[in-house]
Amino acid sequence: MRIDLHTHSTASDGTDTPAELVANAAAAGLDVVALTDHDTTRGHAQAVAALPAGLTLVTGAELSCRIDGIGLHMLAYLFDPEEPELSRERELVRDDRVPRAQGMVAKLRDLGVPITWEEVARIAGDGSVGRPHVAEALVELGVVDSVSDAFVPDWLGDGGRAYVGKHELDPFDAIRLVKAAGGVTVFAHPLAVKRGRVVPESAIAELAAAGLDGIEVDHTDHDAPTRDRLRGLARELGLLATGSSDYHGSRKTVRLGEYTTDPEIYGEITRRATGAFPVPGAGGSARP
Repeated sequence: MRIDLHTHSTASDGTDTPAELVANAAAAGLDVVALTDHDTTRGHAQAVAALPAGLTLVTGAELSCRIDGIGLHMLAYLFDPEEPELSRERELVRDDRVPRAQGMVAKLRDLGVPITWEEVARIAGDGSVGRPHVAEALVELGVVDSVSDAFVPDWLGDGGRAYVGKHELDPFDAIRLVKAAGGVTVFAHPLAVKRGRVVPESAIAELAAAGLDGIEVDHTDHDAPTRDRLRGLARELGLLATGSSDYHGSRKTVRLGEYTTDPEIYGEITRRATGAFPVPGAGGSARP
Protein backbone atom coordinates (compact mmCIF):
# COMPACT_ATOMS: atom_id res chain seq x y z
CA MET A 1 0.00 0.00 0.00
CA ARG A 2 1.11 3.56 -0.76
CA ILE A 3 -0.13 5.96 1.91
CA ASP A 4 0.32 9.76 1.91
CA LEU A 5 -0.96 11.37 5.12
CA HIS A 6 -0.42 15.09 4.52
CA THR A 7 -1.90 17.03 1.58
CA HIS A 8 -3.60 20.37 0.96
CA SER A 9 -6.33 21.57 -1.38
CA THR A 10 -7.86 24.91 -2.37
CA ALA A 11 -9.83 24.76 0.89
CA SER A 12 -6.63 26.18 2.41
CA ASP A 13 -3.42 26.85 0.48
CA GLY A 14 -3.17 24.11 -2.15
CA THR A 15 -3.85 24.61 -5.85
CA ASP A 16 -5.88 21.42 -6.48
CA THR A 17 -9.56 21.42 -5.59
CA PRO A 18 -10.46 18.59 -3.22
CA ALA A 19 -11.92 16.67 -6.16
CA GLU A 20 -8.78 17.21 -8.23
CA LEU A 21 -6.63 16.19 -5.29
CA VAL A 22 -8.22 12.77 -4.87
CA ALA A 23 -8.17 12.20 -8.64
CA ASN A 24 -4.48 13.11 -8.74
CA ALA A 25 -3.77 10.90 -5.73
CA ALA A 26 -5.30 7.92 -7.53
CA ALA A 27 -3.36 8.75 -10.69
CA ALA A 28 -0.16 8.88 -8.60
CA GLY A 29 -0.76 5.29 -7.51
CA LEU A 30 -1.77 6.04 -3.93
CA ASP A 31 -4.02 3.68 -2.01
CA VAL A 32 -4.67 6.08 0.88
CA VAL A 33 -4.51 9.88 1.02
CA ALA A 34 -5.21 12.25 3.91
CA LEU A 35 -6.69 15.69 3.26
CA THR A 36 -5.22 17.94 5.97
CA ASP A 37 -6.00 21.53 5.06
CA HIS A 38 -4.96 24.26 7.49
CA ASP A 39 -7.43 24.61 10.36
CA THR A 40 -10.41 23.61 8.22
CA THR A 41 -12.42 20.56 7.19
CA ARG A 42 -14.28 22.45 4.45
CA GLY A 43 -12.82 20.33 1.63
CA HIS A 44 -13.78 16.95 3.05
CA ALA A 45 -17.28 16.68 1.57
CA GLN A 46 -16.11 17.46 -1.96
CA ALA A 47 -13.22 15.01 -1.65
CA VAL A 48 -15.56 12.25 -0.43
CA ALA A 49 -18.04 12.93 -3.25
CA ALA A 50 -15.26 12.65 -5.86
CA LEU A 51 -13.38 9.73 -4.29
CA PRO A 52 -12.38 7.30 -7.06
CA ALA A 53 -12.48 3.53 -6.85
CA GLY A 54 -9.57 2.00 -4.98
CA LEU A 55 -8.58 5.13 -3.07
CA THR A 56 -9.29 5.59 0.65
CA LEU A 57 -9.61 9.09 2.15
CA VAL A 58 -8.41 9.93 5.66
CA THR A 59 -10.09 13.11 6.87
CA GLY A 60 -7.98 15.49 8.89
CA ALA A 61 -6.63 19.01 9.38
CA GLU A 62 -3.32 20.71 10.08
CA LEU A 63 -3.72 22.80 13.22
CA SER A 64 -1.72 25.99 13.80
CA CYS A 65 0.01 25.91 17.19
CA ARG A 66 2.67 27.86 19.08
CA ILE A 67 4.81 27.10 22.12
CA ASP A 68 7.41 29.36 23.72
CA GLY A 69 7.21 31.68 20.74
CA ILE A 70 7.86 28.91 18.20
CA GLY A 71 5.23 28.04 15.63
CA LEU A 72 4.45 24.41 14.94
CA HIS A 73 1.82 22.43 13.07
CA MET A 74 -0.18 19.53 14.46
CA LEU A 75 -1.72 17.04 12.06
CA ALA A 76 -5.06 15.81 13.40
CA TYR A 77 -6.60 12.69 11.84
CA LEU A 78 -10.05 11.14 11.96
CA PHE A 79 -11.56 13.43 14.59
CA ASP A 80 -15.24 14.31 14.87
CA PRO A 81 -15.50 17.60 12.93
CA GLU A 82 -18.64 18.57 14.85
CA GLU A 83 -17.03 18.34 18.31
CA PRO A 84 -17.80 21.86 19.60
CA GLU A 85 -14.65 22.85 21.48
CA LEU A 86 -12.22 21.83 18.71
CA SER A 87 -14.53 23.35 16.11
CA ARG A 88 -14.56 26.65 18.00
CA GLU A 89 -10.76 26.78 18.20
CA ARG A 90 -10.41 26.08 14.46
CA GLU A 91 -12.87 28.89 13.78
CA LEU A 92 -10.85 31.33 15.91
CA VAL A 93 -7.72 30.53 13.91
CA ARG A 94 -9.54 30.88 10.57
CA ASP A 95 -11.14 34.18 11.57
CA ASP A 96 -7.70 35.61 12.33
CA ARG A 97 -6.27 34.69 8.92
CA VAL A 98 -7.63 37.64 6.92
CA PRO A 99 -6.45 40.43 9.26
CA ARG A 100 -3.14 38.62 9.60
CA ALA A 101 -2.61 38.46 5.84
CA GLN A 102 -3.65 42.10 5.49
CA GLY A 103 -1.09 42.99 8.15
CA MET A 104 1.65 41.18 6.20
CA VAL A 105 0.67 43.08 3.04
CA ALA A 106 0.93 46.35 4.96
CA LYS A 107 4.37 45.45 6.30
CA LEU A 108 5.57 44.45 2.82
CA ARG A 109 4.36 47.74 1.39
CA ASP A 110 6.28 49.56 4.12
CA LEU A 111 9.35 47.62 2.92
CA GLY A 112 8.81 48.96 -0.59
CA VAL A 113 7.14 45.88 -2.12
CA PRO A 114 4.31 46.92 -4.51
CA ILE A 115 1.95 44.19 -3.27
CA THR A 116 -1.80 44.70 -2.86
CA TRP A 117 -4.44 42.94 -0.79
CA GLU A 118 -6.44 42.42 -3.99
CA GLU A 119 -3.60 40.34 -5.45
CA VAL A 120 -3.40 38.13 -2.37
CA ALA A 121 -7.18 37.70 -2.21
CA ARG A 122 -7.23 36.70 -5.90
CA ILE A 123 -4.57 34.05 -5.31
CA ALA A 124 -6.36 32.69 -2.23
CA GLY A 125 -9.69 32.47 -4.05
CA ASP A 126 -12.15 30.55 -1.89
CA GLY A 127 -9.36 29.07 0.22
CA SER A 128 -8.46 29.93 3.79
CA VAL A 129 -5.96 32.76 3.19
CA GLY A 130 -2.48 32.26 4.62
CA ARG A 131 1.20 33.03 4.26
CA PRO A 132 1.60 30.83 1.14
CA HIS A 133 -0.82 33.09 -0.74
CA VAL A 134 1.20 36.16 0.25
CA ALA A 135 4.34 34.27 -0.73
CA GLU A 136 2.91 33.45 -4.16
CA ALA A 137 2.15 37.13 -4.68
CA LEU A 138 5.83 37.84 -3.96
CA VAL A 139 6.78 35.24 -6.59
CA GLU A 140 4.45 36.85 -9.13
CA LEU A 141 6.04 40.24 -8.39
CA GLY A 142 9.54 38.80 -8.87
CA VAL A 143 10.56 39.59 -5.29
CA VAL A 144 11.49 35.94 -4.62
CA ASP A 145 12.03 32.97 -6.91
CA SER A 146 9.77 30.49 -5.11
CA VAL A 147 7.20 30.24 -2.35
CA SER A 148 9.80 28.56 -0.12
CA ASP A 149 12.15 31.52 -0.63
CA ALA A 150 9.55 33.80 0.96
CA PHE A 151 9.59 31.84 4.22
CA VAL A 152 12.83 33.40 5.47
CA PRO A 153 13.57 36.15 8.03
CA ASP A 154 13.89 38.76 5.27
CA TRP A 155 10.25 38.22 4.37
CA LEU A 156 7.55 35.98 5.89
CA GLY A 157 9.47 33.56 8.11
CA ASP A 158 8.62 33.40 11.81
CA GLY A 159 9.78 36.67 13.33
CA GLY A 160 10.69 38.00 9.87
CA ARG A 161 10.41 41.57 8.66
CA ALA A 162 6.90 41.06 7.27
CA TYR A 163 5.73 38.40 9.71
CA VAL A 164 2.46 38.91 11.56
CA GLY A 165 1.25 36.54 14.26
CA LYS A 166 -2.22 35.02 14.52
CA HIS A 167 -4.36 33.11 16.99
CA GLU A 168 -2.73 29.72 17.48
CA LEU A 169 -3.40 26.78 19.75
CA ASP A 170 -1.16 25.67 22.55
CA PRO A 171 -0.03 22.23 21.27
CA PHE A 172 -0.91 20.59 24.58
CA ASP A 173 -4.43 21.96 24.22
CA ALA A 174 -4.48 20.76 20.61
CA ILE A 175 -3.64 17.21 21.69
CA ARG A 176 -6.31 17.32 24.38
CA LEU A 177 -8.98 18.70 22.03
CA VAL A 178 -8.23 16.28 19.21
CA LYS A 179 -8.28 13.31 21.58
CA ALA A 180 -11.58 14.50 23.06
CA ALA A 181 -12.91 14.54 19.48
CA GLY A 182 -11.75 10.96 18.95
CA GLY A 183 -8.79 11.87 16.76
CA VAL A 184 -5.08 11.10 16.46
CA THR A 185 -2.27 13.70 16.57
CA VAL A 186 1.02 13.77 14.66
CA PHE A 187 3.57 16.59 14.94
CA ALA A 188 4.14 17.81 11.36
CA HIS A 189 7.71 18.31 10.04
CA PRO A 190 9.08 18.87 13.56
CA LEU A 191 12.70 19.60 12.57
CA ALA A 192 12.13 21.61 9.38
CA VAL A 193 14.84 24.11 10.26
CA LYS A 194 14.67 25.83 6.87
CA ARG A 195 11.24 27.16 7.94
CA GLY A 196 12.64 28.87 11.04
CA ARG A 197 13.02 27.99 14.71
CA VAL A 198 11.99 24.48 15.74
CA VAL A 199 11.03 23.14 19.14
CA PRO A 200 13.71 21.26 21.10
CA GLU A 201 13.54 17.50 21.47
CA SER A 202 12.73 18.00 25.14
CA ALA A 203 9.47 19.67 24.10
CA ILE A 204 8.65 16.76 21.79
CA ALA A 205 9.17 14.45 24.77
CA GLU A 206 6.75 16.57 26.82
CA LEU A 207 4.18 16.43 24.02
CA ALA A 208 4.60 12.65 23.85
CA ALA A 209 3.97 12.42 27.59
CA ALA A 210 0.82 14.48 27.07
CA GLY A 211 -0.57 12.02 24.54
CA LEU A 212 0.97 12.95 21.17
CA ASP A 213 0.59 9.92 18.92
CA GLY A 214 3.34 10.45 16.37
CA ILE A 215 5.85 12.60 14.52
CA GLU A 216 6.20 13.14 10.80
CA VAL A 217 9.63 11.75 9.98
CA ASP A 218 9.82 11.35 6.20
CA HIS A 219 9.17 14.84 4.81
CA THR A 220 10.74 16.92 2.07
CA ASP A 221 12.06 19.44 4.64
CA HIS A 222 13.99 16.75 6.54
CA ASP A 223 17.33 15.61 5.15
CA ALA A 224 18.52 12.03 5.61
CA PRO A 225 20.39 12.61 8.91
CA THR A 226 17.37 14.45 10.31
CA ARG A 227 15.06 11.60 9.32
CA ASP A 228 17.37 9.11 11.06
CA ARG A 229 17.45 11.29 14.16
CA LEU A 230 13.66 11.58 14.24
CA ARG A 231 13.17 7.86 13.67
CA GLY A 232 15.36 7.17 16.69
CA LEU A 233 13.46 9.76 18.72
CA ALA A 234 10.15 8.13 17.77
CA ARG A 235 11.43 4.76 18.99
CA GLU A 236 12.73 6.30 22.21
CA LEU A 237 9.44 8.07 22.97
CA GLY A 238 7.09 5.36 21.71
CA LEU A 239 5.71 7.57 18.93
CA LEU A 240 4.40 6.54 15.53
CA ALA A 241 6.72 7.60 12.68
CA THR A 242 4.82 8.78 9.61
CA GLY A 243 5.82 9.94 6.13
CA SER A 244 4.01 12.17 3.67
CA SER A 245 4.41 14.64 0.85
CA ASP A 246 2.86 17.82 2.31
CA TYR A 247 1.55 18.27 -1.22
CA HIS A 248 0.28 21.74 -2.19
CA GLY A 249 -0.25 21.21 -5.93
CA SER A 250 1.72 23.58 -8.15
CA ARG A 251 2.50 25.88 -5.21
CA LYS A 252 5.39 23.58 -4.25
CA THR A 253 7.54 21.15 -6.23
CA VAL A 254 6.90 18.11 -4.01
CA ARG A 255 4.86 15.32 -5.65
CA LEU A 256 2.00 13.29 -4.22
CA GLY A 257 3.41 10.15 -2.63
CA GLU A 258 6.97 11.50 -2.61
CA TYR A 259 7.14 10.26 0.98
CA THR A 260 4.75 7.67 2.40
CA THR A 261 3.67 6.02 5.65
CA ASP A 262 4.21 2.37 6.51
CA PRO A 263 0.92 0.41 6.33
CA GLU A 264 1.39 -0.86 9.89
CA ILE A 265 1.64 2.70 11.17
CA TYR A 266 -1.46 3.65 9.19
CA GLY A 267 -3.26 0.69 10.67
CA GLU A 268 -2.37 1.82 14.19
CA ILE A 269 -3.66 5.34 13.45
CA THR A 270 -7.00 3.96 12.29
CA ARG A 271 -7.20 1.66 15.33
CA ARG A 272 -6.67 4.57 17.71
CA ALA A 273 -9.26 6.83 16.05
CA THR A 274 -12.85 6.84 17.25
CA GLY A 275 -14.13 10.20 15.96
CA ALA A 276 -14.30 9.24 12.29
CA PHE A 277 -13.20 6.45 9.99
CA PRO A 278 -11.36 6.32 6.67
CA VAL A 279 -13.69 6.61 3.70
CA PRO A 280 -13.21 4.06 0.92
CA GLY A 281 -13.89 4.90 -2.69
CA ALA A 282 -15.98 2.38 -4.58
CA GLY A 283 -13.99 -0.84 -4.43
CA GLY A 284 -11.62 0.60 -1.79
CA SER A 285 -11.02 -0.65 1.73
CA ALA A 286 -11.41 1.47 4.83
CA ARG A 287 -8.72 -0.37 6.81
CA PRO A 288 -5.45 -2.06 5.82
